[in-house]
Amino acid sequence: MDFYIPEKNDYPRLLDVWEGSVRATHLFLPEHYIIRLRKLLFEQYLDSVSLFCTRDGELITGFAGVSGGKLQMLFIAADYRGQGLGRQLLAHAIEHFGIRELDVNEQNPKALGFYQKQGFKISGRTAVDGLGQPYPMLRMTLARRG
Repeated sequence: MDFYIPEKNDYPRLLDVWEGSVRATHLFLPEHYIIRLRKLLFEQYLDSVSLFCTRDGELITGFAGVSGGKLQMLFIAADYRGQGLGRQLLAHAIEHFGIRELDVNEQNPKALGFYQKQGFKISGRTAVDGLGQPYPMLRMTLARRG
């Protein structure tokens, strides 16, 4: 699979992919917090990571962001879930960026199960998210293979 490096003019589509994914998987987040996170994603987070995307023609279907050997974000557009895009983005992050860690919301069992199937194990827990809000996070580390 070829991966696309998004440009600033792609950010509105990345935000749409992110929001659709969050609304489908993060049912525990209140509306005001989703709005806050969307603003932070646009104003800070997208520029703080190395981004890469999957596409269907010109349409961005999923994206991931990495920094410092850690997966910081991975989101798939609703119409493209279940097609292996998440697995491909994660494999690319591991192979080309050397990621070995990620954090996942404890209240997002689908994501937790996905990462466990890809070889990640829970290695820690915090009672709050990165903004200090009461959404527990699980640190996951890629288990050694072989």
